[in-house]
Amino acid sequence: MKRRYGKRNGQRSAAKQRQGERSEPFSGSVRDLNSQGHGVVARDDGRVFFVPGVWPGEEGVFEVTGTKGRIGFAQALKLTHPSPDRIDPPCPHHGFSGEYCGGCPWQFMSYPAQLQAKATRVTSALAGLCQDELIAPIWGSPQALGYRNRAQFKSDGKQLGYMAAGSRNIVDITVCPILNERNQQTLADLRQRLPEPAWRPARQRAWSTLHIDDDVTADTITPEQRRPFRQGNTEQNQRMIQWLEAQLAALNAPPAAVELFAGSGNFTQVMAKYCSSVLAVDSFAPAIEELAARELRGVTATCADLARRDGVSQLDAQCENATLLVLDPPRDGFAEMGALLSRAVELNTALYISCDLATYRRDAQILLASGFALESVQPVDLFPQTPHVELLSVLRR
Repeated sequence: MKRRYGKRNGQRSAAKQRQGERSEPFSGSVRDLNSQGHGVVARDDGRVFFVPGVWPGEEGVFEVTGTKGRIGFAQALKLTHPSPDRIDPPCPHHGFSGEYCGGCPWQFMSYPAQLQAKATRVTSALAGLCQDELIAPIWGSPQALGYRNRAQFKSDGKQLGYMAAGSRNIVDITVCPILNERNQQTLADLRQRLPEPAWRPARQRAWSTLHIDDDVTADTITPEQRRPFRQGNTEQNQRMIQWLEAQLAALNAPPAAVELFAGSGNFTQVMAKYCSSVLAVDSFAPAIEELAARELRGVTATCADLARRDGVSQLDAQCENATLLVLDPPRDGFAEMGALLSRAVELNTALYISCDLATYRRDAQILLASGFALESVQPVDLFPQTPHVELLSVLRR
């Protein structure tokens, strides 16, 4: 088995060891995983280090690579007791140094072990917000590879790929096992165009970004042109839509609804079937234009900056009678939750779809303080081979 540990490119210079810091290798065991999916290893003097590419229960010899305040970083030199769930990574670009892609840090573990780790993270993150029995078993992805329907490639005109872990280096990617078949073909077609002067970055930038998804080909991609947001796993997204439909069908009467971070209508299309009206809001104008063009029944598509209080305040008159809130924010969550609740005082049901456990906990606490109770949580694995986990939750007042 190849274990590509190695030092992260530039990590020593980015996080220099303090003068007098012990630098000799030390033995330890992995006691947990942090939010980035790195192992948590304690040295015998009590100092804690974050280590990529290791798993809870493993033991080994580790080398300090740097410190930042009270946080330490290390790499595994040798595993003396590796996990029985370790596998050979299916991608030739997988690794933890500056020459390897940092996109799928859990490829070295079996998929059942990944799912168990995600379920454990969810239970830990929601401690104190709800009873464990309200958290359903995680929905694993039907495909652990070949599932991803979108990607963002970086290019300097000579290389095309993803970023190395912990660096700004482009890793030239020849194949990406997590891309679905259509996007694998787009990657291959794009690589046929290298070198491509049109992909050279603007001055003072290190790269250009090429956004791809199932609806584009290599001939139709323009550098830096964003695509409307879509969930990255088509089959899991369909399950999420079915979950939403079940929640809406169970309501006693068609509600007036507010949908935040609506995008181009992934969930709006279902809401239009069950709600008396839907105010669908997003900050990305092209997505809202696409949603408005669909002319869904009872749907008003509005562009507003939901990261700003004045963006929320412009929705006052439109959301004051809403009883249902549906939101699917980016990883930053919805920091203006309190501002919305102070305006939409009739809300009694919130269906919160989250891709970040920390910001979900923050926002859920605001809802709980406003009289809501967490009724159910459904974890979903949208991104196998990574630490990311999605939550589908129901809160009622």
